[in-house]
Amino acid sequence: MELGFILKKLIAVFIKPMSIALFLFIVGLFLLYKKKISLSKKILSFGLFVLLFFSYNPVANSLMNTLESQYPKLEKVPEGTQYILLLGGDFEKRGWELLRLYHQNTDLTIITSGYEGNRDIPEAIRSAKTLMDLGIDKESIVIHSKPKDTKEEAMKIKEVLKDEAFILVTAAHHMPRAMALFKKEGTNPIAAPYLDGENKIDFFSIPSAGALLTSQIALHEYVGLLWAKLRGQI
Repeated sequence: MELGFILKKLIAVFIKPMSIALFLFIVGLFLLYKKKISLSKKILSFGLFVLLFFSYNPVANSLMNTLESQYPKLEKVPEGTQYILLLGGDFEKRGWELLRLYHQNTDLTIITSGYEGNRDIPEAIRSAKTLMDLGIDKESIVIHSKPKDTKEEAMKIKEVLKDEAFILVTAAHHMPRAMALFKKEGTNPIAAPYLDGENKIDFFSIPSAGALLTSQIALHEYVGLLWAKLRGQI
């Protein structure tokens, strides 16, 4: 497996708010046992601050809303469009958006993507099977099971569709990075983001696990954008 891909995955693990906080807690406790009380207090306090900060609703939802507001919902399939691509990840949610658009024009060819990851069967094949179970003809589905990430899928689409327009379905928070990667590759995507409800700002909320997860997802995208920019992918 490519070194850059492995490195990207490792970075994604360690930039999570929970991972950062746990690291600071471990360092703080180590310093405490070494009798470095003053420094230990500062490190432990900062770890707690990180955890509480990213668990606070206004912080989490502001981070997420900045990503999700960049592309509006695609209400109607553009005339003349022949392909619709479902990016891998969270089929249970993204799949509904794909089906909504597909049933506006059942002449669309669906492209599923996603490699196997830690599963035996690639996600692209699992998604295709689910779509067939829902009544979509096998002949209407093309499977891309080799691409491991969005960049590789953009390269594959460029190879197959050239500059032909296609609908790109993915989560709203992932859409900015996905669109940038596909456009950089020279493809012609039409954004069709899936938005799972509105992220309301509640200043009177208390820190929660749900907000922490939202922050984690948003930060993953920001780091992904930075990584792609540094590597010249966008």
